[in-house]
Amino acid sequence: VQLQASGGGLVQPGGSLRLSCAVSGFLLDRPAVGWFRQAPGKEREGISCLGTWNDITHYSDSVKGRFTISRDDARNTLYLQMTGLKPEDTGVYYCNSFAAMEDDYWGQGTLVTVSS
Repeated sequence: VQLQASGGGLVQPGGSLRLSCAVSGFLLDRPAVGWFRQAPGKEREGISCLGTWNDITHYSDSVKGRFTISRDDARNTLYLQMTGLKPEDTGVYYCNSFAAMEDDYWGQGTLVTVSS
């Protein structure tokens, strides 16, 4: 299983980042894939979901209108374009099947820090 998230870093409030996640090909055959975020001291939460059969997307209220999920099947890669970043967006970002359980494999994630 490959779940290699990248693209995180330190960014000022209002800035943008594009996260990438190289995944095993079978993951994109799952009904839904998505991005998750674990803020410091908090549980991991799903923030964006993409239906792989119909390309329907969903976003949590906290990121709606600012983040965009997409995929490139040829590259087996999932993306998360993040704009208008806020300090509360700080956390480790992961990609996975949206049905993944906590004891499933998650990879290392990528750290996003939004701070001035």
